[in-house]
Amino acid sequence: MTTFSRGQKGKLADLGSGHAFNVDVDIAANGASVDVSCFGLDANDKLSDDRYMIFYNQLASPEGAVRLDLGGGRARFAVNLDALPSNIAKLVFVAAIDGAATMRTLGASSLSLGSALRFPWSGADFGDEKALIVAELYRRDGQWRFGAVGQGFNGGLSALLAHFGGTEAAPSRPAAPAPAPTPAPAPAAPRVSLSKITLDKRGDKVSLDKRAGGGYGRIHVNLNWNMAAVAPPVTPPPAQSAARGGGFFDRLANMAGDLANKAGDMANKAGAARKGRSGIDLDLGCMYELADGRRGLVQALGNTFGNYEGEPFIQLDADDRTGAAANGENLFINGERFDKIKRAVIFSFIYEGAANWQVTNGVVTITAPGQAPVEVKLDGGDRQIMCAIALIENRNGQLVITKLAEYFQQQGMTSAHELMDRHFGFGMRWKSGSK
Repeated sequence: MTTFSRGQKGKLADLGSGHAFNVDVDIAANGASVDVSCFGLDANDKLSDDRYMIFYNQLASPEGAVRLDLGGGRARFAVNLDALPSNIAKLVFVAAIDGAATMRTLGASSLSLGSALRFPWSGADFGDEKALIVAELYRRDGQWRFGAVGQGFNGGLSALLAHFGGTEAAPSRPAAPAPAPTPAPAPAAPRVSLSKITLDKRGDKVSLDKRAGGGYGRIHVNLNWNMAAVAPPVTPPPAQSAARGGGFFDRLANMAGDLANKAGDMANKAGAARKGRSGIDLDLGCMYELADGRRGLVQALGNTFGNYEGEPFIQLDADDRTGAAANGENLFINGERFDKIKRAVIFSFIYEGAANWQVTNGVVTITAPGQAPVEVKLDGGDRQIMCAIALIENRNGQLVITKLAEYFQQQGMTSAHELMDRHFGFGMRWKSGSK
């Protein structure tokens, strides 16, 4: 693998690279929040088509020539240069930092292009810039080339967007639809939504805007959490002694205390060992009701993964049983067929590991093309096994997302699934399931 320094350029052919590869951006964020994006520019170095800004709110270009996978402090772009349209002449990889932190706070970081080259850099190379143009792939004289840029940039992601000729769209608001915009005398610059909406409290809601021509596109529901989390040790209650020591009841109390201590030790070991390196495994799913009244379930338990193109127009991505997936669990809703869906309750349950929501740091992010991502944090539970996270419903054609944050625990022979079902009135029949 060739190591590039700042300002160095080279032809992909000379580096032994083909036109299909991964671009990995590994950033030592040191606690800061860093967004990594790719801009597809035209021959004038402008973002003339907002569909070619690939970032956390738009994970792929229309034909799939550039796809972004986020997780674990790493951003991976799967790139196929041959699939790009002829009007895209350059791919620029950028990073922007949120909050009070600046680029100088970052640790040793790098960008790698497959096994062909690596461009290392660190915060020591920069000052108080809020953004960074890391590298670029560009077409010249019929050949694709790579350039290690490493240029600091004042302003954040929105400033970078403006630099390349785009403008930021205002986020959707949980209010009545805005009046129709006044037609502009000239074509508007591409508008990309960069802001995030967080539903903080139970009952908070937001409405999404339909795309031009109707529909909501491919709606992505992502569940991510601290997979290495292990619940705090179970502390059994201290053994209670009888009023008169040394008797039969005192010995029973001591025996009960010993059993409780052993049970606590077993629970702690099981919680840590079930997933090997990962202490807690969450599963994502949903209960749905179609417009015609039919109801059902999408989840890995029982292998009911759903169907994106056909009913129920909701599909769960293949469930990961290894705990190695960096991008959590994912569910997709066909927003072009949203007229067929009445409501969907998005839920998660602790499939393996000790039940403790406080240590999971779980968050669900719901994104639709061209719209601000909506975040719902799983921050209100304790040791229940089930959480109803968010309600996605069709209100007269409008897609409305509401934070639920309702937690359920099995009661006797009644499962947490069934208790959740009763709470939301789906009326399904339940039986034990497995994967």
